[in-house]
Amino acid sequence: MAIALSGLCVVHCVASAVLLAMLSAAGGLLLNPIFHEVGLVFAILLGAIALGRGIAEHGYWMPAAMGAFGLGIMAGAMSLPHDGGGAETLWTVIGVGLLAFGHDLNRRATA
Repeated sequence: MAIALSGLCVVHCVASAVLLAMLSAAGGLLLNPIFHEVGLVFAILLGAIALGRGIAEHGYWMPAAMGAFGLGIMAGAMSLPHDGGGAETLWTVIGVGLLAFGHDLNRRATA
């Protein structure tokens, strides 16, 4: 489920860029900073629960460390300008990928 949510974040980031290019009104709504801030808060909370639970169940820290690294990159990407250059989207997608990888490591360690 966590990997699917990470995938949904990637879809949102890519869709926002495409929608912004096609329809500035729809892109403006999806690129609203509050949308990203609330989404990041949910990602951090859900990531902490899921990855923390994994540490409690199997004792491996690597999945949580990888997930935290991804979340940190996502948070850092929010500080980049929304100028349409794509840097924010690129770093967010990298962060989401690392978070999803952390969740996958967690899943494999539990199996």
